[in-house]
Amino acid sequence: MGEMWDIYDSNRNKTGRLAERENYKFQKGEFHLITVAVIMNPKKQILLAKRAENKKRAPLKWELSGGGVRAGETSLQAILRELAEEIGLKFSEDEAIFLKETKKNEENNSGAFKDFWLFKTDVKAEEITFPDQEATEAKWVTINELLEMSENDEIISGLDFIEKDYELALEKIKK
Repeated sequence: MGEMWDIYDSNRNKTGRLAERENYKFQKGEFHLITVAVIMNPKKQILLAKRAENKKRAPLKWELSGGGVRAGETSLQAILRELAEEIGLKFSEDEAIFLKETKKNEENNSGAFKDFWLFKTDVKAEEITFPDQEATEAKWVTINELLEMSENDEIISGLDFIEKDYELALEKIKK
């Protein structure tokens, strides 16, 4: 059996049912939870990771690290796990700052909740490792570079991180 996700209703309540990530087709009113990391350095740049060539969805596109929240995990537990697996960065729960939540509805009224977590680090891109080989490269970009990459179709679709989110991140990172 593959990775299991909790199924949520449209109000983000767990339904008590589970979905196998690879084989489940979400029905009307069913949602799953995704978690995303916005990692910033002292220069106020954002860390992007390049998806591996063998990824089914959006190979070789740049993204913010993250992934699906497994059954029984919290959003925070999931993002800490994903960061360690995907880009070899280990943060504590105390280092995580909640940034925002989005809700995406698909055509059939199923969809996903997406939690964004903010982290600070001064790690150099060339020092990042890729333990599970889901990503192959990392780089720091400015918000303008990120927006330009998005316009040039270099970024995974559905990133849901825009200029106003960057401003929010800058505010929260100062606290």
